[in-house]
Amino acid sequence: MYKVIQASRLYEQIVQQIEASILKGVLKPGDQLPAERDLAQQFGVSRTAVREAVKALREKGLLEAHHGRGTFIKDGTSKAVRQSLDLMIKIGQPDGSTHLAEVREILEPEIAGLAATRIEEQHLAMMREAIAVMDNSLKDDPEAFIEGDLDFHLALAEAAANPLILSLLDSIVGLLREQRLKTFYVDGGPERGQHHHRRILDAVEHHDAERARSAMRTHLQQVRQDSSGRSKSAK
Repeated sequence: MYKVIQASRLYEQIVQQIEASILKGVLKPGDQLPAERDLAQQFGVSRTAVREAVKALREKGLLEAHHGRGTFIKDGTSKAVRQSLDLMIKIGQPDGSTHLAEVREILEPEIAGLAATRIEEQHLAMMREAIAVMDNSLKDDPEAFIEGDLDFHLALAEAAANPLILSLLDSIVGLLREQRLKTFYVDGGPERGQHHHRRILDAVEHHDAERARSAMRTHLQQVRQDSSGRSKSAK
């Protein structure tokens, strides 16, 4: 199905080939992407290159990953939304980080509240796993910590069982990643975030919607404060 990769910047060529398959209709929304190992064999590259390509395609809004299920082709309608939001924040918007914080403070407490009333065990398992990933990486692995953080919040959005909510949150995932990268390098930022993540998890585990909303509001206040805080030196 795919051509063996020959040149450098391997992951970009993988991205191009998968994008071409989507544009041609060979891969359709809802189709599952082969496993990482199988793709590496098809392309003749390392699993690391495949992982980078999948990450890039997720950021473009073309793929979505579900723990325990695999990676799937997405409906590309959120791609244009995501790109326009990214540009709005990055170009000519000096208050972009403040706007993002305000949007999160409007959306995410209610997402947490809904999740507390609708959450299923699979979502709780995803949240627990995300917290474990963050615990293991909060000292020296910002990329792993940030992905765990994103997975935690996206699991809440999935648990809310409203596809529009999930699409809205997913459309700003690139902006959220940048915000989290900044707060990772604030003294004590990751540790404070973990404290609040555990409080949110406990609330939704007990199906306490109001406590989940309150815990999320407090967490987002902490994120806003850390976003304007003093950074520690990057490792």
